[in-house]
Amino acid sequence: MADSFYRWRPHPWHGLEVGRRPPKLVQAYIEITPFDLVKYEVDKTTGYLRVDRPQRTSSQPPVLYGFIPQTYCDHRVCKLSPGATCGDLDPLDVCVFSERPISKSEVILNVKVVGGLRVIDHGEADDKIVAVLENDYLYGAIEDIDELPPILIERLRHYFSTYKLIPDEPAALTVEATYGHEHALAVVQAAIEDYEAKFC
Repeated sequence: MADSFYRWRPHPWHGLEVGRRPPKLVQAYIEITPFDLVKYEVDKTTGYLRVDRPQRTSSQPPVLYGFIPQTYCDHRVCKLSPGATCGDLDPLDVCVFSERPISKSEVILNVKVVGGLRVIDHGEADDKIVAVLENDYLYGAIEDIDELPPILIERLRHYFSTYKLIPDEPAALTVEATYGHEHALAVVQAAIEDYEAKFC
């Protein structure tokens, strides 16, 4: 049998490659699109998408949202997030900018890491890597988050600052800072090493 294809569907977290040239050029497995009003999350046992919850508010993600395969947020990622007490023990989240609308989830994208958001959720490091679709005609040449229009980053910060808010309850999630590609590459590399330490 030729080895150029998978005979069975690989698990998107464990069965897909990190990417062509990590930590800069990686793959993104997309769970949620900007058209979704439901929070989908990959089931860690089966690898299929599971409905996590309907969005409580009117918030919609402004970009494609998913994770980088074969990454894990544990001690090494936590060390890069001042104020966090631990990693969130999930694959590393990634937000992908694409000029053309992509309305389907459960797709694999080749992306370039350009920056990130330092997010802390209930004391856990929950970084959101910001990436652009490789070969995108509008965003493909961007190397650093500062080159993206500021309004797009503002929307991204606002979404993550508010999408878990519950009226009359204090916020448990905070967006601490935005960082550029150098720190983002360090976070991705730390998540790769955390994955290897946990699963390999």
